[in-house]
Amino acid sequence: MVTHATFPKHRVFETTLAGRPLKVEIGKVAGLANGAALVYFGDTTVLCTATMAKAPRDGIDFFPLGVDYEERLYAVGRIPGSFMRREGRASEKATLVSRMIDRQIRPFFPSDMRNDVTIMCTVLSVNHDHSPEVAAMIGTSVALSISDIPWNGPICGLQMGYADGEYIVCPNSEQRAKSILTLTVAGSAEKVVMIEAGADQFPDDMMLTAIAKGHEEIKRLIAFVSEIQSECGLEKATYPSMQLPEEKFEAVKGYAMMRVKEAVDTDDKTVRDARISEIQADVMEHFAEEYPDSEALLAECMYKLQKYVVRRLILDEGKRVDGRDLVSVRPLAAEVGVIPRVHGSGLFTRGQTQVLSIATLGTLRDAQELDTTFEETEKRYMHHYNFPGYSVGEAKPVRSPGRREIGHGALAEKSLIPVLPSVEEFPYAIRVVSEVVSSNGSTSQGSVCGSTLALMDAGVPIKAPVAGISCGLVTEGDRHITFTDIQGIEDFFGDMDFKVAGTHKGITSIQVDIKNDGLTLQIIAEAFEKTRNARIEILDEIMLKAIAAPREELSEFAPKMIRMNIDPEKIREVIGKGGAVIQKITAETNTKIDIEDDGSVCIAAINSADGQRAKKMIEAIAKDPEIGDMFHGKVTRIMTFGAFVEFAPGKEGLIHISKLEDRRVAKVEDVLNVGDETWVKVIEIDDKGRINLSRKDALKELAEKGE
Repeated sequence: MVTHATFPKHRVFETTLAGRPLKVEIGKVAGLANGAALVYFGDTTVLCTATMAKAPRDGIDFFPLGVDYEERLYAVGRIPGSFMRREGRASEKATLVSRMIDRQIRPFFPSDMRNDVTIMCTVLSVNHDHSPEVAAMIGTSVALSISDIPWNGPICGLQMGYADGEYIVCPNSEQRAKSILTLTVAGSAEKVVMIEAGADQFPDDMMLTAIAKGHEEIKRLIAFVSEIQSECGLEKATYPSMQLPEEKFEAVKGYAMMRVKEAVDTDDKTVRDARISEIQADVMEHFAEEYPDSEALLAECMYKLQKYVVRRLILDEGKRVDGRDLVSVRPLAAEVGVIPRVHGSGLFTRGQTQVLSIATLGTLRDAQELDTTFEETEKRYMHHYNFPGYSVGEAKPVRSPGRREIGHGALAEKSLIPVLPSVEEFPYAIRVVSEVVSSNGSTSQGSVCGSTLALMDAGVPIKAPVAGISCGLVTEGDRHITFTDIQGIEDFFGDMDFKVAGTHKGITSIQVDIKNDGLTLQIIAEAFEKTRNARIEILDEIMLKAIAAPREELSEFAPKMIRMNIDPEKIREVIGKGGAVIQKITAETNTKIDIEDDGSVCIAAINSADGQRAKKMIEAIAKDPEIGDMFHGKVTRIMTFGAFVEFAPGKEGLIHISKLEDRRVAKVEDVLNVGDETWVKVIEIDDKGRINLSRKDALKELAEKGE
């Protein structure tokens, strides 16, 4: 007997996005998830599922949301390159997409819910003209909207580009290659809820226009998702509310508010934390009898009270906890060349946030190879960010980079890529590591500033220096206040962390995190104005006074690069059988040599003379010798009639005994022995390609030149 699965009714919904087909299937697969959507954007296919635990975990005091963007290399017709030949840890790009989707949807869950929610976006097929990230964003919204999981969506997201004077919605692969803007924007029907951007010094006003145009298209997508929700959506489930009892909060507020207000009034994070800890201990003791076994709730009351105090100071008094006004940046300092022997280093300080960035230059062979479903196959510029426990005064062990570290490193990387020189101008792989040595807010933007200093100190000819800063927000009803350079406590208790990096000319990156229901265009415009003014101040008043321009010379410890081109037909000769020739050249000259299929050669050497020597050896191999050419070679064999000299790796010629000296020579050994080095001149190439050399003609020519 055949039975039918109890999956939801199969439905198909279709529309277009950027003139291309967008299809959503409900009820075809994953029927046991709380919500599932199979999204087809052109030939790109992503399965998005949303699942919620039936009850909260014991003792949990936060909302446990997990978002995973899962790449499958079969989506692009590839088998994984790992030893196990299966996908392992998520790629950096997949991690960044997961974080991006998380930032969009998190503010729309009930604040008092503690049930685990897991979102999984599995990439099944990819046509690079149709972004799988866009399909995943739309699919996530559909899955949550039709599920019984409490969520206040829908929201939708898409990408914007700019090329040839036109704004482009969801650019295809060819358009992305030309675009000077890569913008991902998400929103509800009323507001913008997430912005992520990388750009080539894009003007602030044009960025605002791109966001506005993207939001207009988002509104149409939300109408599409709302239609799906109205036809397929389940009734939202109830959940155990973890809302803080109002009477407990009011009791703690009445007892401790004035002391908390005094405690937070300092620009020293350590002092503030110590004061709050003392007050919290007193609150626990004071309310122990009245509220027994309520330590966790009392701690939450103290957290809520700090948030209340910080927000009231800003909203009612226009005052911040460290005494600054709304536009002032904390005290700044910058220094370069702080670490010996490394290729470049920069130390950037903003208040109690301090980042040490170190730059390393390598050969193009050091570029990172990528094994993902995305178009990029390698990275020439790598930016890594480390956030040790000591930076916030915590004693905790070192672990491998988490999503936060990966995300902050990628943001700094995105900020600096637009100003890096091309590989033709600067044939190096570049790695910058930002060590956060002290943290009190916006370390990602501190790493942008520190890394600009390190690159300039290393002699990387960047097009323009880049600085980064963050803007905060506090809202109440229709009121809002934005403020420049948020510190940790304002990040925790505010409504927005609006990070912008850029040059004097324009924006290179944006990342926006929000905790409210979204941003109006007015708020975004204010954030652009404040961050622009601040980044110009940081550049002009601090960074450019530490180092005005990239150093003209590379560090003595950095490899020196020499680029040349040879006939591709000669590559085999330069490499030699089993790599013997190229290995001999690198060993004798202490260099690293990369040869591309098109005949381009890159030679890396710590000593410039070694690099030039390797270049001459390659030229000698790649260039067919001609009569009159001069070479400096080594004697490999002695015969009674003459000496054989290797004048280039793998190439020999004969010096007849009569051509050794400008006199009669009785024995070859009277002049040369095996292993001797000597100058020779090509005097004859016979019809079989055999080369005859002359030592005496070479010495005569050198003498005439005074060499």
